[in-house]
Amino acid sequence: MARLICLSNRIPLGPNPSGGLVVALEDALTETGGLWIGSSGEPVEDPVEALRPVEGGPFARMIFDLSPQENEEYYAGCANSVLWPLFHGRTDLMDIRSEFLAAYKSVNRRIARMLVAILRPDDRIWVHDFHLIPLAHELRNLGVTNRIGFFLHTPFPTPLAMQALPNGEEICFWLAAYDLVGLQAERDTRNALAAMVELGGGTELAGGIARMGARQVRIATFPIAIDATEFQNLAEVEFDKLPPGIVKADRRLMIGVDRLDYSKGVPQRFRAFGEFLDRHEDWHRHVSLLQISPPTREGVQAYDDIRAELEHLAGSINGTHADISWNPIRYIHRAVPREMLAGLYRAADVALVTPLMDGMNLVAKEFVAAQNPEDPGVLILSQFAGAAEQMPEALIINPHDIEQMATTMLTALAMSQRERIERHSALMAGLVAHDVHWWSKGFLTALG
Repeated sequence: MARLICLSNRIPLGPNPSGGLVVALEDALTETGGLWIGSSGEPVEDPVEALRPVEGGPFARMIFDLSPQENEEYYAGCANSVLWPLFHGRTDLMDIRSEFLAAYKSVNRRIARMLVAILRPDDRIWVHDFHLIPLAHELRNLGVTNRIGFFLHTPFPTPLAMQALPNGEEICFWLAAYDLVGLQAERDTRNALAAMVELGGGTELAGGIARMGARQVRIATFPIAIDATEFQNLAEVEFDKLPPGIVKADRRLMIGVDRLDYSKGVPQRFRAFGEFLDRHEDWHRHVSLLQISPPTREGVQAYDDIRAELEHLAGSINGTHADISWNPIRYIHRAVPREMLAGLYRAADVALVTPLMDGMNLVAKEFVAAQNPEDPGVLILSQFAGAAEQMPEALIINPHDIEQMATTMLTALAMSQRERIERHSALMAGLVAHDVHWWSKGFLTALG
């Protein structure tokens, strides 16, 4: 069986690596004697041009190193300050610098050289996310003919937005070096195919094929998923371990769990909850919002600004509506273990998954999987999350419309048990049928 080689910017470390992507790829990696390659996340002075093995673990792993300058210009610069805002609809936050793009190309070129040194003729290569878009192009330049697939975990921007880049056309040529490009949602596939034609000058053929020069690449939708059954079992166990006071008979719980990022729509969510409380005094002391937002890129102005905004909004709403026995918003700015999150999802009556733009958003799927099927909670889901295409039984909202969100909160809280069960049953059936193993198998089968 051909070996599978996966590459991502960061590698899952530790003797027992965890995370959604690990669950998705572990079987394929172990069955094929495969290999996962990525950086450790810790810059080193004078990195060597060789992959370093990681000891132990259920599958083989190797590390490439980044210098402090590469980490600053390739990772923090091009990837996080140019491509991330572009792919999430925030071209106004892009920090375009020639040294960022040069470092981005240089790091991908160096990774390609290191990979070629260990590559076998029949290896299949699966590249993950926007940090490594040029990798297949660099591998082809080195004579690699192996099957190479790429999966983008973020949204794909419109052709118009891509024109904000100095090298939008070049990105299309980079993508054409792959055999298969996988995207989260149909909207992303439409955008990518349109970009290949409008920016890259390519031709769209039947079956999602884009032809650019001598290259043909298939571009298709592969919505990422979770292990719904595993998460359901975890939530059942962890619910009983929650500290006293989380679940109260006379108080409903709404929950939001998002990394602290401007794409997640948390300020709009807080404003909508404040609007809800302004409208419905009868719900005072009978509902609270638990918002968990672990830090991401502290010291970056855009992230410092959103943290300050959230703290101001939470303080203002609590100051206006709280009493000595009730705080409307509990805002936690630190990470919470996955196990506790599973229990909290099961305890919650409503989940607010309201990003302004998101590739998929697995919180929506985890919340549904965690519910008690006999008394499930309600999912409020942004139309701009990729998950909305798969989860029409959620209450779909526009996160920019504060009044609509406030109205939908009341709809969710007042929904009958019968309707909640019907909606949850349909959502859960979709999660079980299209789980994380279905996702990885579908992509690898299409890669061939």
